[in-house]
Amino acid sequence: MDFKFKASSYDGYECYDEDKFHDECGVYGIYSKKDNLDVAKRTYYGLYALQHRGQESAGIATFDGSDMNCHKDMGLVSEIFSKKTLKELKGYGAIGHVRYSTAGGSSLKNAQPLMGKFKLGNIAIAHNGNLTNADIIKELLEESGCMFQTSTDTEVIINLISRGAKKGILQSVIDSMQAIKGSFAIVILTENELIGVRDPYGIRPLCLGKINESYVLASESCALNATGAEFIRDVEPGEVVVINEEGVKSIKFGEKSKLATCSFEYIYFARPDSVIDGISVNNSRYKAGIKLYEVAPVEADIVVGVPDSGMSAAMGYAKASGIPIDMALIKNKYIGRTFIAPTQEEREASVNVKLNVIKENVFGKRVVLIDDSIVRGTTSKRLVTMLKEAGASEVHFRVCSPMVKYPCYYGIDIPYRSQLIGEKMNEKEIGEVIGADSLVYLSKENLLECLDSDHGFCCGCFDGEYPISAPVKF
Repeated sequence: MDFKFKASSYDGYECYDEDKFHDECGVYGIYSKKDNLDVAKRTYYGLYALQHRGQESAGIATFDGSDMNCHKDMGLVSEIFSKKTLKELKGYGAIGHVRYSTAGGSSLKNAQPLMGKFKLGNIAIAHNGNLTNADIIKELLEESGCMFQTSTDTEVIINLISRGAKKGILQSVIDSMQAIKGSFAIVILTENELIGVRDPYGIRPLCLGKINESYVLASESCALNATGAEFIRDVEPGEVVVINEEGVKSIKFGEKSKLATCSFEYIYFARPDSVIDGISVNNSRYKAGIKLYEVAPVEADIVVGVPDSGMSAAMGYAKASGIPIDMALIKNKYIGRTFIAPTQEEREASVNVKLNVIKENVFGKRVVLIDDSIVRGTTSKRLVTMLKEAGASEVHFRVCSPMVKYPCYYGIDIPYRSQLIGEKMNEKEIGEVIGADSLVYLSKENLLECLDSDHGFCCGCFDGEYPISAPVKF
């Protein structure tokens, strides 16, 4: 695995969302031997609901009692699957995956689920997260004769499981999970069961749902809702969930299990209609907007949220301040996160392609602009410029997260530390660079108040304190 993050994330190939963090992927799994549901179609709808977590590739693997089949390709879920392909994916068990690469390159060979056949039969695996010791394990496996067809750390996991086959699939999975380090939410499909695993700190989300007598695993609860599943609970940190004809079995594999959910799941990654570890994503963002007004009130005429993840916070800010919220930035919903602009100049200008200003709503007005985060500052600067060119008399920028100063090693595509504007400048200097009349971030303490939970969170990108030791710092 290459810990130097994906080249396109810092070489100027993506537009508006290039200046955001990118989560690696989303996973979905279903086991329906009793109900005989159309598992491929349910998985398709589940992946569709998780599309925001990855737009580079998608895939579905199914098992029908004799054969395991898989269809995957580069692109969006709606582009990859047709009625014909879904009809061909028959079975009583299925797993699916949407991907944004952080480990391994963006290519079809790295698309998931990965499939294989070993001593115990067919197996397929899909993984969200990043392993911090994958390169070490891969080297050891290669020295013992293993061959690798992809550059993903997911293949490291499937090789570890296959090597322990003589112990049985469950014990092999547990042993493999104890060997790897980092963040992971994993779904595994075998010939007899569906298995879900969450890392000992629960950095990446995974939840369990039920449809009649069938069980579902998904990265977010919104995917359960989209497929008619009832939310049962979140998979606990350090837990293996085994689903088969007998029902659901739970096994703990992490001795030091302690919940430290990625705080950016609430700030940016997750869909607002999801609930992760008991916390409503929408409500946490709404509270962040209220908190922003409490810590940084300002006289203004309108509140504007940056679509999409800034909208809930903008509503909270408007409610707390009494300043009316208005629509001023329109997002082109037909351009995905991988919209390509080939040069730096075109990349910066292409913000206008994805976001445009309704001039009559901002002309002559003092604007409070609410966004979820600032990574490099390039998009923030462009947004302020767009609003002022449309006639806004003032633009006061409010950020729903603390200042990003450190890289992430746990499944987020993030720049080198040297390319984070928060590592180089203080709040006042950043405000001047992006052209805002004022700029205020939430503090880490403010953020944790908005999350309003006793359990822990990973805030490593803000304070450099990681729940798991980081492999290297840039």
